[in-house]
Amino acid sequence: MEASRKFEVMKTKSKGVIFDIKKYALHDGPGIRTTVFLKGCPLNCWWCHNPEGQNPEPERIWNNQNTQREIIGREVSVDEVMAEIEKDLIFYDESNGGVTFSGGEPLMQPVFLDHLLIACQEQDLSTTLDTCGYASWETIERIKEKVDIFLYDLKMIDDTKHKKYTGVSVVPILSNLKKLDLEGKNIIIRLPVISGITDTEENISQLIKWTSHLQIVKEINLLPFHKSGFSKYIKLNRENKLLDLDPPSQERLDQLLDTFRSNGFTATIGG
Repeated sequence: MEASRKFEVMKTKSKGVIFDIKKYALHDGPGIRTTVFLKGCPLNCWWCHNPEGQNPEPERIWNNQNTQREIIGREVSVDEVMAEIEKDLIFYDESNGGVTFSGGEPLMQPVFLDHLLIACQEQDLSTTLDTCGYASWETIERIKEKVDIFLYDLKMIDDTKHKKYTGVSVVPILSNLKKLDLEGKNIIIRLPVISGITDTEENISQLIKWTSHLQIVKEINLLPFHKSGFSKYIKLNRENKLLDLDPPSQERLDQLLDTFRSNGFTATIGG
């Protein structure tokens, strides 16, 4: 069977679980983008603003009236996702935008993600992967040549603290980042700015020291903590460990921008 026909068969059979498709996204990579949120994440970050993306399966949650339950997450095919993406083609052309795969963690569904990326390639669409980097290198190898930009979440360097606040080791995350950098991939680091956790002088110093050894990566997006996802924890009946935490001040964000820029980074708030 010829390669294109073989892929068409695989694509038809390939399905995954998503929990949202965001149109006209302006902060998930360059230009105007369509962001597809895949369900499932190996991390359990204290500050997660998409807790509904952690469970890999569709799940029922209470609605705002707390009177009935709604289902978060649905199984879809590659064709169904691409049909939504194709509605926005005109915006990509005019803004140099494209498609971003986010989550959750898209690498939790490697086959489905791979087939989505191939389908995007067939239409010459710019692809961005928003990832925490916690996966086997074999999984990343499968998709790395099909991704134009990696939005790579990097929260902290200290492994003990990383395990405390995310539930997993930072070791494979750093290892995968280093390998992608050595291969010259287009990578933008994303740092969630969580007061007293990721924005400490110790963590910022460690981040700068570690990333200074990278060859290509010199851009960082600072993502300030916000409370917009707090209502989701109530719906999901989950503990919110940062209920009393306030977003970082503008003064602190400006300080961080200055620190990263003075160390050779192109640093921005958001991305």
